[in-house]
Amino acid sequence: MSTPGSDRTLARGIQRVTAASLGPYQSAVVRIGFAATYLLFLLREIPHRHEMYGPDAPWRWDMAQQLISGNQAFTTLMWSDSTIWFEIVYALALVAAALLMVGWHTRAMSVLFMAGVLSLQNRSIFMGDGGDNVIHLMAIYLVLTRCGQVWSLDARRARRSADGESRAGAVVGPLLWVALGAVLFGATVTDSLGGTTWLPVFFWVLWIGHGVWWAVNRYAPDSEPRTLLDVIANLAHNATLVVIMAEVCLIYATAGWYKIQGSRWQDGTALYYPLNLDYFTPWPGLSALLASSGLMVMVLTYATVIVQVAFPFTLFNRRVKNVLLVVMICEHAGIALLLGLPFFSMAMIAADAVFLPTVFLVWLGGRTVLGRDLLLRRGKVPGPRDGAAADAAAAGADGAGAEAGAGRVAGAGAGAEDREPPQRRDDEGHTLVG
Repeated sequence: MSTPGSDRTLARGIQRVTAASLGPYQSAVVRIGFAATYLLFLLREIPHRHEMYGPDAPWRWDMAQQLISGNQAFTTLMWSDSTIWFEIVYALALVAAALLMVGWHTRAMSVLFMAGVLSLQNRSIFMGDGGDNVIHLMAIYLVLTRCGQVWSLDARRARRSADGESRAGAVVGPLLWVALGAVLFGATVTDSLGGTTWLPVFFWVLWIGHGVWWAVNRYAPDSEPRTLLDVIANLAHNATLVVIMAEVCLIYATAGWYKIQGSRWQDGTALYYPLNLDYFTPWPGLSALLASSGLMVMVLTYATVIVQVAFPFTLFNRRVKNVLLVVMICEHAGIALLLGLPFFSMAMIAADAVFLPTVFLVWLGGRTVLGRDLLLRRGKVPGPRDGAAADAAAAGADGAGAEAGAGRVAGAGAGAEDREPPQRRDDEGHTLVG
């Protein structure tokens, strides 16, 4: 039987997950991290793009077509075997990753980013590694999150406009919506969305939902339909954020428990072998130095297993979770440096960012803005100030200056007037689970 106390707790929980999108800074870091990772990957592979995903790939277009006809995967590269079409898709994937990173029309760019990732990876499925699998999943998850609330051009435009959206955004948004709708209609009519039923439905729901959102937000911003849309968006965002956290925990848990079963991990020598493989040693001298110490190899081998197995169990203890999170990030940085897997490490660090404390992210954003302002103002001579202004500035330096230094948050490319005050809540410093 329910009690008044339990009913109040349930009501507070429902209000929390429907009234706001939780983890706005964490979702923004995940968005920036994965978009930057894939953008840098595509830029690095420009000289080899034809051999990896294009007309010169060992996995030929007809072989990919035969495989996709069986697994019904989605890829726009199967729409044509033309080299020109491949170049267009590759360029659009680059542009979508860059625009998603800076948060320009984030909803539309997240869909284009997902389409670009799926198109390239499903074209040559044997080219990827664990990092590509993580990007593959996160590209889908980002579509369902409100990851442009902070640190984005969308957030800056909303703050600068009295109506919530600038005039340029009001024009560009509908044009993007119409263009994407035309492409979606053509792909649906020609049955070019992978052969499944759920994917066309998913795309059409997203397209119609974005159109309804724009219309209600423009013509009835204070109405009940607008509130209902906010509730639906918050629910989708919060549920997806929980899925992302569960995905990260599953990755570490399965990796750790599989390692425990390996004899090389049990005797503490597993790290020695990749450090002596030529294609995993970008810095042979550094790898040889580390591999020459049996004690260091054993410590790092056991530490890797312990941290990966223990991490999911520490999420409800903030201090322990934060310590292990730093260790995990350092581990991935070491993998990038010692084993030459920078994009795998970047993808995992971006996924780990969902657990970063809000107060740290707010502080980091403030430091970023402060550093940018100092860089842009370097060499400029400040204008003269009268005595009263100087006295007022000195009087307010200890209070307002400290708050501005610690609480300013950067919108991507935003000016000094776009700084956001820190969001102070009863659970400040917590993520959703820690």
